Order: sequence, then C-alpha cells, then structure tokens
Amino acid sequence: MTKSLAQVLLAPQSVAIIGQSNDATKTAGRPLKYLRQAGFSGRIYPVNPRRDEVLGERAWPSLKDLPELPEHAYIVASTEATMEAIEECATLGVPVVTALANGFSETGAEGTAREARIRQLLKDSGTRLVGPSSLGVVDLRHKALFTANAAFDEADLPVGRIFAASHSGGMIGTFLSRGKARGIHFAGLVSVGNEVDLSIGEICAATLDDPGIDGYVLFLETMRKAGTLRAFALEAAKRGKPVLAYKLGRSAAARELAVSHTGALAGEDDIAGMFLAECGIARVDTMEGLIEGFPLLARVPAPMRGARPPAVAVVTTTAGGATMVVDPLSVRGINVAPPTPQTLARLKETTGVDVAPARLIDLTLAGAQYKVMKGALDVLTTAPEYDLVVVVVGSSARFYPDLAVKPIIDSAGASKPIAAFLVPEAPDALARLAAAGVPNFHTPEACADAVAAALRRHAPRAIEVRSHTASGCSRMLDELEAYGLFDKLGLPHAPSIGLDAGIAKPPALPFAYPVVVKALSAAIAHKSDVGGVVLNVRDDAALLAAGAKIRQATKVDRVLVQPMVSGLGEVLIGYRLDPDVGPTVMLAAGGVLAEILRDRSIRLAPVDLAEAKAMISEVAALKALAGYRGKPAGDLDALAQALMSLSRLAVHDGPAVAEAEINPLIVRPKGEGVIAVDALVKLA
Repeated sequence: MTKSLAQVLLAPQSVAIIGQSNDATKTAGRPLKYLRQAGFSGRIYPVNPRRDEVLGERAWPSLKDLPELPEHAYIVASTEATMEAIEECATLGVPVVTALANGFSETGAEGTAREARIRQLLKDSGTRLVGPSSLGVVDLRHKALFTANAAFDEADLPVGRIFAASHSGGMIGTFLSRGKARGIHFAGLVSVGNEVDLSIGEICAATLDDPGIDGYVLFLETMRKAGTLRAFALEAAKRGKPVLAYKLGRSAAARELAVSHTGALAGEDDIAGMFLAECGIARVDTMEGLIEGFPLLARVPAPMRGARPPAVAVVTTTAGGATMVVDPLSVRGINVAPPTPQTLARLKETTGVDVAPARLIDLTLAGAQYKVMKGALDVLTTAPEYDLVVVVVGSSARFYPDLAVKPIIDSAGASKPIAAFLVPEAPDALARLAAAGVPNFHTPEACADAVAAALRRHAPRAIEVRSHTASGCSRMLDELEAYGLFDKLGLPHAPSIGLDAGIAKPPALPFAYPVVVKALSAAIAHKSDVGGVVLNVRDDAALLAAGAKIRQATKVDRVLVQPMVSGLGEVLIGYRLDPDVGPTVMLAAGGVLAEILRDRSIRLAPVDLAEAKAMISEVAALKALAGYRGKPAGDLDALAQALMSLSRLAVHDGPAVAEAEINPLIVRPKGEGVIAVDALVKLA
C-alpha cells in the first residue's frame, strides 16, 4: 500500500542519512546521534562511502547497497555530493528526501542552475524534496528527528499538539527551546529552506487530518508558492485549525517598484499582510507573540467577515502595568472598551469595588484577593459587550499567586477567552497558568500583539480563480485602448477622442469646452510628470496651442481630448497581477499625492460588492465623502461598483492584464456615479 506524504515525511519506518559523519560534534554527525538519543524505532541506515562505521554503527557505501529502499533520505553532505545524492534518490524512487546543503539560488546564477537541475531530476520520479537549505524535519511523537539543528540535542523533548513550519532552519530550534521555557510544545517542526519542491503550504496540508495536531505556527521569509499556502489555509479553516504567522519584510526598503502607483503603493509587505488576512491566517509583529500566541488563537474563533469590531476588557490590580498593554492594543486598532453601566453595577455588586467608568477596569489592590478577582472575571466573561478579557496582575503574582492568579486559572473554562500578563517576573505563576491552558505572556508587547492578531483575523474569503490567455508580449495600452478594455468591464469614463497634435484646425468636438488635452502614447505612463497634460482648455485656439505644447514637451504626435470633469473627490483604483499572490485590487486616496499619502486598502481579486464597500470603509480620506459634518455625500455605492468591476480583470475573458489603474476616478455627488478621467493598462 502506498504511504501518504505525511507518513514518509514525518513517520517513516526507515531512513537513510546520506553523508553521516563519524564526529557527533559536527553538523553532519548530529542526525544519527539525535535519532538514537530520542529513541527512533525505525530502521536507520547511515551512508558514508569513506567509512565502514560511523558512531559505532555500520555505514553503507551508497543507497543502492542498502538492504531496502528507505522511505526517507536525509542528505547532510556537501553541495555537489547533495546533487549526486538527489539524483540517486530520484533514480531509485526514494519517496521523500530532505537536503541540508546550501549553495543554491541564494548564491546567484550557479545556484539557481542547480535548483533547475533538481527540478529536472525530480520530474516524473515520484520523489519529493524538502529543501535544499533545510535544517530538517522533526516529528516529536514518532521520535523522528531528521535534523542537524543543535537545539534538538537533548533527551525527552516535550510533545505537544502544534505543528511549526519555517523558511528559516534556525527557527525550528527557537520554537522548540523558547516554547519549552513557556510550556508550549510541538507535535512536529519543519524547515523548508528554498522550497524547490515541497512548500510550507503543501507540507502543512499533508498534516491537516492528523488528530494529534490542533493548529499551526509559521515563520515566513517570502510569499513563494503562495497558492499552496492559501489552499492549506482554507482547508485548515474548514477544520477549525488556526494558523498563526510571522512574516519578515515590513521595511520600506522591501517595496517593489512598478509602472503604476498601485505597484508602488502595494509594497511586498502590504501584499503579504493582505494575503495572510484573506487566507484567515493571524499575523503577529513580534517573535514573542509568535511563540506565545497560539494558545490564545486556539481559544478565539475567527469572526465572520462584516461582524462588529471586537471589544476587549482589561482588568487589573495595577493601573501602570495594565496601561503597558492598553497602549499597544490601541495602537493596533483594538477597542479596549469601558464597561457598560449594567456591567459596572454587576462589578460593584459582585466584588464590592466601586470601579470607575473607564477603559481600564482597575480593581486596585483590592483585586489581589481571590474573591474579588474571581468575581470580576465571572462578570466580565459574561458581559455581552466583551469578546475577550485581558487580566494584568501586579506584584502579588510573584510570591502570592493564590491571590490573583489562581482566580484566572479557575476561570479558564469561561465562555469568553482570557489572556494573562503578569507584571513582575513570576515564572512559577506563569507555569501554573500554562499548565491550566490559560494563554499567558512574558511581556506587554507580546500580549497585545497576540490579542490583536487573534481578534483582527477573520474567516477566509473564497475567491474565483481563472487562468488567462497570454497576450504574447508585455506591453502598455494607450489611454484610448485602455478605455476600450474598461468599456467591456462596464467602467464609466469620460468621453474621449484622439487628435493629431499638429493639426491646423480642430474638428467639432462631441462635448463642450473647457477640455483637458493629454499626450496619447502607450510609452508615457504618468503624463503629468513629463508635461503631457494641459487643463482648462477653453476654445479652439487654446486646443491647438495645447497640442503644440505637449508635442514639444513629449515628442508625441497624438493627443487625447476630454471634457473637464468635476466632482466631490478623487480616488485611485488599481488592479495588479502580483508575481507571488496573484491578482490584487487596490483602492487609495487619488491624485498626484497618492504615493505620499499611502492611504489605501488592498484585497485579492476579484471582490464582491460587500468586500468593495469594506475596502471603502478602510480608506481614511473617503470618510469625507460619506457626508462628513453635513457636507454633500459622494456616490460611494457607484465607487464600490467600479472597484468590483475593475477587480473582474482577474477572471475576464481577455488577455492577462499585469496592471490596470484609474487615477483619478472622480467621485460625484450621491446618485450621480463615478467617472474615470485617466487610464493605465499593461498587458502581462
């Protein structure tokens, strides 16, 4: 019977260690030591062509000399020897291979060529590869420690129910060691390295139906193979298995340059954050939040899209310590809400403490009594205005945990989730909380980070996917051609005609003056930057002068003429085929300041009307178009329709579009619609 990927990857009956060293202090010497130390019950075949024996055990010269074909091969040899070993594994049909060596795409052209060679070797072989540059695969339940990570050099490693996957090899040891110190343990861990074959998404997906795994933590360096990550996340959500992630690359230096404002505004990290949110994956900002956050995530169900914003109660025995949690929660946009008058009355009746009607529920030193804290938690975990309760305990937590910490433990089964931050260094109290399954945090920043990640996530959105017909070349459309595409999408735009820039007498225009005259050329993406736009042209003579001026400035022979259009505001709507995550759509504050303001909302495309309206609500500048302080309201319903229509480029019947943008799209008064007065389209 053919075994599943999960079986041969994480629980094989036999493993070959190719390149196993006789020196257990060396990287290549560790795997055999770890497997024996852990008590792996499968058959182990060290392979070393230069020795008959390694670490006191028989060594085999090559795979073909083994008494059986191993189910898993872990290669810890040099780069060139690794290439030879992968070829041998593929030829013989070893089900899964993990490769440690580096020297691949991260090193340049030569390494990229090696990766291409690996793909060719694996093609049609049936062999799957983890890596290269993988520090290994570990399943602690089956004592399968196929790793050279030094953090695994100890016996009796604790076993948990979380699966951890990382692009970075060092992070699996960090998960293990830091998690152990916090009472958070793992079922399995994998370092995927360069993902030449198997990806984080595909490996995690292989474990989804494992009853011993409750959820996942991910350390991401790139969005490579995002499609498999999304497919995994959607299936994890169906099974109620939460996913928590940390993604590198928040800096402005990581932004991608592109032809449109959309590309410049939607930098790599913006896209990654949006993508993770669209997949229902909770994202933390700190490593401590990643290590400590999963127990809380497991208690907080993902809100449905469009649900009311969640509210948090922060109750404390020390106002100063609690403020250290309230501040980062507020910065992250989490509503730390004051209790309602009804809840205040219940708190007074239950605890005897006259709590002030403020966002911080300060029990003062009176809260360092079991009855007071337990009573407060009974009230707050049943108060309808709250979705989660954060408890911050002061100095009593260190030597007198029965006073204010034990009530938290005894409330662990409450209907609302509870998170705890202890202000003093109180390892014994934290250990008691962890043993009771209460999410607890060593720092206020990690507490706020994990709470925000849990509450900001939502159920993933199903998205229609369609492949496109290639256009044959990557090329820009001129503005008139772009409007032709927009007509097919039902996107309204200003009436437009094209004229020769050097004409002696203009024709009768199909619209009245004043008009705008613009350079008409596929080679000019941003016309105003090069003197290619003249506004408020009021008669034929001015039209001829504008054409001549644009021709001189841009060397373009044709101009586009449109009527001047006014409205209540300008926005940018853009579509982009992101190389990692696929089609995306963006809404932003429009005009020439779009890239400076960076006030925008991004989604995977296409979006429906409800999602388009949600995007509008996220752009701060558009609040002024909703009838702010008695001002006229803009037609935001028409804007939502336009955004939805543009996003349909992801599934339209024409050639694939790399980028499309309207900047500006004029928003008219409510009931009068929106109208595009510029268009940029680049075919893929």
